[in-house]
Amino acid sequence: MEVLDHFVRNPQAADTLEGIARWRLLRETVHRSVDETADALEWLVTQGFLNETSSTYSKPLYSLNHQLIDEAKELLAQEQTPESPPDKSDEEGA
Repeated sequence: MEVLDHFVRNPQAADTLEGIARWRLLRETVHRSVDETADALEWLVTQGFLNETSSTYSKPLYSLNHQLIDEAKELLAQEQTPESPPDKSDEEGA
């Protein structure tokens, strides 16, 4: 139905199978990326790392909460540190 809808809304359109697959994948990727970014922004605002500023004339703007910059750097450092290998004694039932 998505493909049919595209051609109905764009009656002069013509494309190959690969072309149609590309725009469908791009559209899906962008939609998924927007959803994931919205979730991330919501979490960052809830945790206090970002400020959300609303305006009657535009969509909300996000900016760093400078009061939590040290905590933000610490969180980023934890995410970038590779996990240590599992302790072999745990695997052997010691």
